[in-house]
Amino acid sequence: MNTNKSVVHYLVIVLLVLGLAACASTPKQSGAGEYVDDTVITTKVKSLLAADDFLRSFEIGVETYKGTVQLSGFVNTQDAVNSAGEIAASVQGVDSVKNNLIVK
Repeated sequence: MNTNKSVVHYLVIVLLVLGLAACASTPKQSGAGEYVDDTVITTKVKSLLAADDFLRSFEIGVETYKGTVQLSGFVNTQDAVNSAGEIAASVQGVDSVKNNLIVK
């Protein structure tokens, strides 16, 4: 009977370790916690851009991966590029901003 309990405990521990390893991040993909954090960052940046009177008229794409925010799209002035980058950088959890906005 003790042997069966030991085997069950061993299997539970192995499954837990494997489950935690599956949630860990790798260089090419983010873990579950990072994905949630990146989604929150993206949502915050998008809402701040939409709330800005100057930037709301532009379609600015926002993507976040492991704390790096990438901005893409077209704006009319360099001031808009700079302002969008500053807004993105101001969000908690943002490590860096790749500002790929293009002045048309």
